[in-house]
Amino acid sequence: MITHIYMVRHAESPFTPDQEEGRGLSEKGWADARKVADRLKPEQIDVFISSNYARALQTIEEAACQQNQAIITEPRFRERELASWDYPFADFEQGIKQVFDNPSFAYPGGESNEVARERGIATLKDVLDHHRGKKIVIGTHGNIMTIMMNHYDKQYDFAFWKKTTKPDIYKLSFDEGKLMNVNRLWE
Repeated sequence: MITHIYMVRHAESPFTPDQEEGRGLSEKGWADARKVADRLKPEQIDVFISSNYARALQTIEEAACQQNQAIITEPRFRERELASWDYPFADFEQGIKQVFDNPSFAYPGGESNEVARERGIATLKDVLDHHRGKKIVIGTHGNIMTIMMNHYDKQYDFAFWKKTTKPDIYKLSFDEGKLMNVNRLWE
């Protein structure tokens, strides 16, 4: 029985220090969220699940509304904590590369890729078990999405993360918990 997971990386959201959970979409982000809804409409989604972060919820809100579905909030799909909010990164992108290159490494106040993977994969497996044979949208974030995808296929790494966009949509098709196929639906 095939289960389809639609990983939706959130749309553009202005960075605000120490506001990870509450920061919402920009004007462009809201416009892109409407495009996400249009792109997902023909997929006839059964279940909508989202990180508890505002930008992830807002990105899939219109799609859920169009399909007359509620959004289940799942905090374990939140973005990985890279470091404490005031950590002085000289180069943020290099900071992300460091944790992808060294999966057990964590910055002060942050999660290693291994810890984030454990959280993300346990949650994804719960979703796959509880919604077998369904089409499920997961509103999430770039790092945790890439980390979860990397668990099933190592090609989803730092270089892949760099190529993802805000928003982005990946349709992952699973058969009894095994990843069979990935298609990018956002262009």
